[in-house]
Amino acid sequence: EKVIVENYYISDANDATDSIGGYLAPGSKTYRIYIDLAKGSVLKKMYGDTNHVLRFTSTDYFFNNKSDGETFGKDFAKNRLLENTVALDTWITLGQTTRTSAKTNFGVPKIDDNDGSFIGGSNNDGGSAAIASGLLNNADPLAGIPLTINDGMDTLITLPSSWGDYGIYDLVTQTDSTIFGSVIPGMEFKSTIQGAGIFNSGVMGVVPDSNQILVAQLTTLGDISFELNIEIVDSAGTIIRYVANDSILNNNEILSRYLKYPYEPVCGCPDPHYLEYLDNRDCDNFNLCSTLIVFGCLDTNACNYNPDANFNLPNLCCYPGFCNDRDISVVCPESFANRSGLNFNFFPNPAADFLNLDITSSAQSVTLSIYNSYGNKVSLETIKTNNTDINTVIDISNLEKGLYIINLSADGFVQTAQFMKY
Repeated sequence: EKVIVENYYISDANDATDSIGGYLAPGSKTYRIYIDLAKGSVLKKMYGDTNHVLRFTSTDYFFNNKSDGETFGKDFAKNRLLENTVALDTWITLGQTTRTSAKTNFGVPKIDDNDGSFIGGSNNDGGSAAIASGLLNNADPLAGIPLTINDGMDTLITLPSSWGDYGIYDLVTQTDSTIFGSVIPGMEFKSTIQGAGIFNSGVMGVVPDSNQILVAQLTTLGDISFELNIEIVDSAGTIIRYVANDSILNNNEILSRYLKYPYEPVCGCPDPHYLEYLDNRDCDNFNLCSTLIVFGCLDTNACNYNPDANFNLPNLCCYPGFCNDRDISVVCPESFANRSGLNFNFFPNPAADFLNLDITSSAQSVTLSIYNSYGNKVSLETIKTNNTDINTVIDISNLEKGLYIINLSADGFVQTAQFMKY
């Protein structure tokens, strides 16, 4: 439904004193990225492939704790997060933030975290300078709730399994030299044509109704941007892939502008009574509401064709022999007004092979159509009348037995009647 970028923490001068985890410049921001899914959906994968890159970028280097940092959030031992600046490491995940046999934690926006905090302040070892009040103690209001109050981690009843990843670790050395590892400082991770990703059996958010799932934590002094692609299973069991760009869209792939950050807000008409109504909008602009919706039948062959309609409802269309269980004389009363001087009688009824028609018309010609009981046209011909009463014979010998509608039209007016073929 959307992507949330949370300001998780802003480092200060005390945090910069630590040398165990590596230098962390004061003012560095830690961001957390959450995928917001509809209730009942599960997140199974975040990936990049040949057509859709997975990318995390900053205008400055990303911070990675050099003593106990991890590539994936799920691999942190809980007690390591109490040391120096480990809790500000840069990593990716699918929900999970620690691994312990007793209590496995998952990311949750700090505003929704109801179980307090176990990191920062008095829970922190103070780093290499042994700061008495501990590190991660900054209460800058720009970072929201202080980490010492809410750490943005809580538990889930159902834990994901079958974890896997590709395209991040070096296949030979099994080291991570990307922005998620501390081997080589970096400002961008970008998946190659071979792809990259992290996956598991499927995970929901800590709060089921909002269903917000943490996928990355990024710490940097610079400005971030990213492109994400995700695979979910919705509440109906359908696999859907949401991608950040639509250069190529394969089956089950849907473009979501939220997956490319920063994204341009899209404003739209908020009134559903207008053709310009935009459901998936970021802001309201009533000036974009210009065309009121007029429902109607836009089939010119229907007797109730509405040239003023701009939204077609095919089930409204009414035809001789097929009017969706409605009375055609009520739906199209003008067709029965006989203002054209058109009239006819026929016999016999029931008929076997021929119908004898007596036609009265002020038109030069009339169009005769015959419809079966399913509304299908089975016969069409034009009869010259030249403003006079005429008698004519219609061959129905090739029609199957059953009920039929005979339709005569002239100058835009219609007369109908039923007959039985036996």
